[in-house]
Amino acid sequence: MTGERRKFRREGEERRRDALISAALDLISEGGPGSATVRAIADRAGVTPGLIRHYFQSKEELTREAYRALMQRMNNDNATVLDQAPADPRARLADYVAAALRPPVLDPRRMGLWAGFIHQVRRDADMAAVHAETYLGYRDTLQGLIAALPAPNDPTRHRAMAIACNGVIDGLWLEGCALPSAFAPGELEQIALQAVGAITGHDLLPYLSPTDGAPLPESAP
Repeated sequence: MTGERRKFRREGEERRRDALISAALDLISEGGPGSATVRAIADRAGVTPGLIRHYFQSKEELTREAYRALMQRMNNDNATVLDQAPADPRARLADYVAAALRPPVLDPRRMGLWAGFIHQVRRDADMAAVHAETYLGYRDTLQGLIAALPAPNDPTRHRAMAIACNGVIDGLWLEGCALPSAFAPGELEQIALQAVGAITGHDLLPYLSPTDGAPLPESAP
């Protein structure tokens, strides 16, 4: 088999695996974790149940990978803003925080998916490991942005700040997804930057980029 054929086969297998994960996420979004049975996932993806077992050893493994995919996509969507962010570390932190409270990260559908998964974290050590991996990935990025602010280098303090800021962002994200009509356009971002600014000791509001105030999308997970 040539290198091109191996690459084509690998990419084809990755697409089929991703399609199964997307089918699981769609079903969980529509009816909760219980609706994502092996047969339902296979039907939604247009494959046989046996093919699922070719890619995943169990339904539990598929569920964990679906949760990982959801969280990684949200983290990646949030981090994308840094590609175009200014060099000023305060502007970069402000952009990153605000992006967590705007579409596509702020999305009621994604919040529903997250809620469907999160109760499994307490009872499944492997799910807890996925949660820790994705949570720490986001928090580490936040800590790096905080550490870049004009201030003495203090990793212990920066870690504590990142934990506190993450808690603020998570709480506002949940409220914004659950009851979006309760907040004016840009209100959540402003509240977040005021809180994160108070925690870090830097005024971040002047660095808040404008938003168009578009309604929350019914986006794919």
